[in-house]
Amino acid sequence: MAAVRDNKAQNRFELDVEGAVAFANYHVAPAAVIITHTETPRALRGRGIASELVRGALELIRADGRKVIAGCGFVVDYLRRNPEFADLMG
Repeated sequence: MAAVRDNKAQNRFELDVEGAVAFANYHVAPAAVIITHTETPRALRGRGIASELVRGALELIRADGRKVIAGCGFVVDYLRRNPEFADLMG
């Protein structure tokens, strides 16, 4: 699977899968990234792609030295299930 990228021009993290794009919209605050919405194309749902997208987004946020604020229910659930990202919660 392709790597998650930060499309700063559109304020979203993106993951290319089988010719489609899963994405997570965000807003940047002074010390945190607020993920507001995640979307996976309907044909790709149920395959763990959204989880891969969020994991990659969180890794990019960590590498940038920022915190994350989950403004999307999927991200809230992901953070609960993956305590290895607890240090990012802002």
